[in-house]
Formats: sequence, C-alpha cells, structure tokens
Amino acid sequence: MAEDVAVAEENAGLNLKVDIKDVGPCKKHISVTVSEADIQQLREETVADLSRGTAVPGFRAGKVPEKLLAKRFRKEISDQLKQKLLLQSLEQVSEEHDLDPINEPELDVENLEVPESGDFDYEFEVEVRPVFELPEYSNVTIRRPVREISEEDVAQARERYLAGFGQVVPYDGAVEAGDYVVCNVEFTHNGEVIREFDEITLRVRPKLSFWDAEVDGFEELMVGAKADDVREIDLKISREATDVEMRDETVHAKFTVLDVKRMELPELDDAMLERIGAESKEKLDELLKDSLTRQVSYEQRQKTREQVLEKITESASWDLPEGLVRKHVDNALRREILEMQQAGFSRQQIMARENQLRQQSLSVTQQALKEHFVLDRIGTKEDIECTNEDISMEITYMAMQQGESPRKLRARLIKSGMIENLEAQIRERKAVDFILSKATFEDEPMESFLDESVETVNRSITSNINDVPQDVEGGEDE
Repeated sequence: MAEDVAVAEENAGLNLKVDIKDVGPCKKHISVTVSEADIQQLREETVADLSRGTAVPGFRAGKVPEKLLAKRFRKEISDQLKQKLLLQSLEQVSEEHDLDPINEPELDVENLEVPESGDFDYEFEVEVRPVFELPEYSNVTIRRPVREISEEDVAQARERYLAGFGQVVPYDGAVEAGDYVVCNVEFTHNGEVIREFDEITLRVRPKLSFWDAEVDGFEELMVGAKADDVREIDLKISREATDVEMRDETVHAKFTVLDVKRMELPELDDAMLERIGAESKEKLDELLKDSLTRQVSYEQRQKTREQVLEKITESASWDLPEGLVRKHVDNALRREILEMQQAGFSRQQIMARENQLRQQSLSVTQQALKEHFVLDRIGTKEDIECTNEDISMEITYMAMQQGESPRKLRARLIKSGMIENLEAQIRERKAVDFILSKATFEDEPMESFLDESVETVNRSITSNINDVPQDVEGGEDE
C-alpha cells in the first residue's frame, strides 16, 4: 500500500503554474512557476544522490553530513538542481498542454538562478508545429505528363554532353546566340556602384540568372556585340533577396565586352569514345537515352507531386514565422539539388534551378515546410515509416550516381546532419506515393524538358554572403 502511494506521488509531477500566450505564427510565449515545495524536494533528492557517491576526508561515501555537502558542493548542487527543474518542468508543460515543439525553446539557461527560498519563475518562447485539419487526400485526379524520347532529344543531349569536353576559343566576329562573352559588369543603384564583376565569362542565352535577380532578354541584348562594345539594361532585384533594403529595387547593369569566344566541340571519333568509356556512338546514345528517361521520370514525379501537394495544402492558410523559414532555406535547396543529381541533370540545369530557388527562397521554403507538416501528419495517420533498409538503398543509389562508396557517403551525411533530412525526404516521398496509389491519372504531353535557356552566375548582386567565384566558364562542365 505504501509503495502504491509512493508511485502515485512520483507520477503526480510538479506543482506548476503555467501561462501560455500566442506571440506569432506557430510561436508561443510560456511563463512557468515551480513551487517552493517542489524545489525543496528536488534539492533534497540532489543532495542525497550526491551523498551516495561522494567521499570527503574523514567521511565514507554515503556518510557525509548533508550540511557539509551543501556547503562544499554548493555550485554542483545548484547546477544539478536547475537542470532537474528545467527538464522535468519543460517535459511536463509539453505533455500537459499538448505542445509539439519544432525547435529547442529560446531559453537563457546560463542566467537563470534557482532561489534558496520561494518559487522558481522562468519564461521562454518556442516554435511549435501548426495545428490544422487534414485535407481529403484519397481519390484525387492528377494530370500526368508523358514523353517518348526522340532521336532529336538524344542528339541535343549528345551535343550538351560533348560540350563538357569542348574548348572555348577566341572568335573574331560579332556575338551570336550560344557564344561566350568575356566582360566587365558594373551594377549601379541610384547612380551609386553597388557591385562589380571583372572579366567574367558568360554564355549568351535568353536569360541571365544571379542569386538575387534575372536579366530577361540577355541574348537579345548581347547578340551583335563585339570587343569594346557596351550593353546596358535595367533589372529588378528579387523581393526575397538577402539584402532586405534592396528587395524589389531597380538596378542598372552595364556590360563592357572584352572578348568574344565560341565553343568548339570535339569530334566523336574512336579516341573520343575511348576517352569517355563508350564502345561506340550507338552505345553512347543508348546511355544518353537512359539518362533522359530518368530525367523524364524526375519531371513526371515533380509535376505529379506538385499537383498532389497543391491539392493537400490549398487549405493550409496558416503562416509560419520567417525565422523558422530562413533556418530551412538551405535544407530545402540541398534536397532539391540532391534529387536533380540523382536524376542525372547537368550541372548547368542544376545551377539554373538553384538560382531560381534562391530568388524565391522564402516563399518556396515556406511552401515546402507546409508540405512537410501535412505529409508528416498523413504519414503518421497511415503508419508510413522510413526503415533502415530504405535509407541504405537510397544511400547506395546516391553513391553510385556520385561515384562514391556508400560507407563514405553515409558518414558524410551523418557528419553534416543531412541523414535526418534524408529520412524525412524518404518518408514524405512514401506519403506522396501512398496518395498517388489511390489517385486517378489523366496523361498529357510533356513540354520540352531540355531547357538550356538560362545562363547562371553563382553570385549575388546585392550581397557578399556566401559569394562563390565562378571558376568554370559559362557554368559548363569541363
């Protein structure tokens, strides 16, 4: 009977006073008061625990007077007591008030002090998962893009592949579409120079993309130019640029042409075939066709996934704090790049997509987070799990694509913290696959997916943050 009473007292928890207020989207301010009686009980338990394992001169372990322990180990007892109070109270608040934190609470532990007498008060803010009703996700109708790989597609892919082994050589003539220009670029805002790029090499394509802006009509602007010519154009900075003050601002760009160059493709002879490890031109085309087929599958997955996610998040009107979104920007970017690498897209295509995502980083990431929360709920409801076998298979496939050993790739993913992202990615994919397994499909022709209309520059116009020099001409693989 006495044991039952002791267990009941232990399970009763702390005597807490808790006040919770909403202070923003998915963010709560929480004030907690722990009673003096609970503090005293935990202090006695802490001293008793210390007494059992501590010996001091003249006393055996377990026989040291509590007053002596409290005096000699005051700091250790205070630190352990604070830790116990915070852990127990935070866990109890979360359970009793049904909180589901996304991140660690914003709590200044170092400056908290447990009083010798009286109650212990502390407060903190924490981001929590949004509360929402799950949308209907069974029997949705999905438009599925389909495409047969043509000989023209293969020929275009072959030319793009050989460009990685080509040479960019000087050209004594006016710029034509697809040529390269070496130029100095100056960006001004309200007459003041804000950024300069010296001797940067750009391929002349319809659009020029930076991390925080795009130049539409770049091809039209540059065609016909020669060395020493100057071309000028206005462009608008992305409304989600890192530099808040420059968002949506108009910037003037001046391109001073220093040199014109042209790509010379290598001849696809026996020596070239041997260099790239292909038995014949037909074998190379077969490999390229396989790669294009994977890319079609990727595009098909993306389009069907977009429709699924659009349908299940159309009622997700709740907002997420910008601080939370910013924390996940890089994660969202890395995940999409990883999927494109697995599908065999070229470096240029991946860079173009990366710049597009960076220009819309906040809105894209906010939508991705909403999708994550909805898919996570669906995964929980449908008992969808990511197994160790799922992770091993994914890592093996990724390692094969990147020419790396699975063991080294796994270690790198664990070290960088990306293994948790991979697990979440797999679980979300399985949740989408579950929805698609119950969907009705309507096939439609896929638009051209070999889009190389964008030239990318791995730099920002308005900010030096994470600025990466462009060390490959025109962004092409060498």
